Amino acid sequence: MSGTTTAGTRRTAGVPRQWRGTEAGGGANRWIVLLVLCVSLLLVAVDATVLHVAVPAVTEDLRPGAIELLWIVDVYPLVCASLLILFGTLGDRVGRRRVLLLGYGLFGAASALAAFAPNPQILIVARALLGVGGAMIMPATLSILRQVFPDRRERALAIGVWSAVAAVGAAVGPLLGGFLVENFWWGSVFLVNLPLMAVALPVGRWLLPESTGDRNGPWDVLGAVMAACGLFCVVFGVKRVGSGAGLLNAVTAAPVLFGVVLLVLFVRRQRRRTHPLVDLRLFARPAFSISVGCIVLALLALVGLELIAAQYLQLVLGLTPLETGLRLLPLTFAAMAAGLVGSRMLQWLGPRLMVAVGFALTALAVLSLTAMGQHDRPAVLVGGFIVLGFGLETTLFSAYESMLNEASTGSAGGAAAIGETSYQLGAGIGIALLGSVMNAAYKPGVSSVPGVPASAGSEAGQSLGAAYKVSDRLGGHAGEALRSAARSAFVHGLHVTLAVSAGLLLLGALAALRLPRVMECADDDEPGAGAARDQDQDRQDQDLQDHPDHQDHGQDGADAPARRDRAAVAAES
Repeated sequence: MSGTTTAGTRRTAGVPRQWRGTEAGGGANRWIVLLVLCVSLLLVAVDATVLHVAVPAVTEDLRPGAIELLWIVDVYPLVCASLLILFGTLGDRVGRRRVLLLGYGLFGAASALAAFAPNPQILIVARALLGVGGAMIMPATLSILRQVFPDRRERALAIGVWSAVAAVGAAVGPLLGGFLVENFWWGSVFLVNLPLMAVALPVGRWLLPESTGDRNGPWDVLGAVMAACGLFCVVFGVKRVGSGAGLLNAVTAAPVLFGVVLLVLFVRRQRRRTHPLVDLRLFARPAFSISVGCIVLALLALVGLELIAAQYLQLVLGLTPLETGLRLLPLTFAAMAAGLVGSRMLQWLGPRLMVAVGFALTALAVLSLTAMGQHDRPAVLVGGFIVLGFGLETTLFSAYESMLNEASTGSAGGAAAIGETSYQLGAGIGIALLGSVMNAAYKPGVSSVPGVPASAGSEAGQSLGAAYKVSDRLGGHAGEALRSAARSAFVHGLHVTLAVSAGLLLLGALAALRLPRVMECADDDEPGAGAARDQDQDRQDQDLQDHPDHQDHGQDGADAPARRDRAAVAAES
């Protein structure tokens, strides 16, 4: 790779500058760097879910309309997913630490604005700015991790810890939000970010290494805007489908179509450019493309199911939100355990078997949950959630590790952004797909209940919560019949959704069979020793083709000293 100028000297692109207290070989501080990166990820993961339990309090205080409330909840993940590629590749160009620290600052400022928002419009703007900050932080954490852990064995352990922290953040968000709203006010769910960011900014500036990718050629600003707008439109349409809007609805179909066109043009533009924003050649590597596909499939199969399971626990079994969160904790603990032991499992099993086994375990857990009925079975639920959490995290950990290992150090930010974008897209599509399956299986069960008017049955077909409201309004025998039919229809829909989810997971297990069989670790432990060494070899081959007069010299002359050295060592031994 070409060098980049730093402090008047030339250094190899993608190689991090040394930071205070770190030895030349990387030093023990890389584990402190991991701690800082995990705290960053924890904040972003918590903020993605912490508002969910505060929605009633926000509604009571700010009185947002239905559309405004939808944007308050959805604008954060929508903006974040749209800008991941933009900021991931920008970090490769201007410096990953620089983008990360700017993300810290913006995240803190947006948190303060959201906490004291006087009206729904300001809160929507603040949540959008939080999404921008999150998009700056998320790919930077993975790409810096890729830099400071050049050895694949240690990097696998670091990614395991990183993924375990992500699982903790997703689970802690609703619990923390519920505690803060119950004891303070809804703005405190945002205000809690400020002291953490106040510490993270100076600590990150002092400890984190700066690094960049290949700076050859100008940064493709137009390509970055095309990717951001295209992803925004696609994710927006997918979220509308997930919220119940029809795919053929003009407000849904038009953005999706426009977004797809923009993304197709973006891909064509990247293929034509000498220095593309995203190295699409990565997708020619089976390990990279299959890993990205596995991430999408895993989230597609499970995120929508998780929302449906939360409704089942609260509306069918009658658990409180806190009890629901506690019931889901075994899933989180199992995911943490899988992340922490994932490195050793990966070395033992290899990527192919580990991802396939993770998918198979998750499918088994999902099928076991079909034992859920209208009555609580705690042992079945806890056992299923434990296997589900362990299998899911095993799959995601292995897929992320394999994907990141295929990227060179120079394109780590872009590769991390692709992985995070696939995560967000998989989650959005999963909510839309499994939500549609659930609705299709649920509606017939409440559409023609004896003694219930057709209009009431149609209204009850929107959701189980709506059915309960209609039954309370009807009262008497008709209301009770509708409530019983709705519960039964919801459980039936849950079983159908579980079966579809298991089928998707088994499809992922089959796709994983194309991953590498063993975890190949470089002997020299150089950064990017796998993918980067392959790219260096490609460039060397091209140079030899361009300069054939040096070909024989390169083979016989340059390699001869190395062969003589190896022969001398062998003779001495």
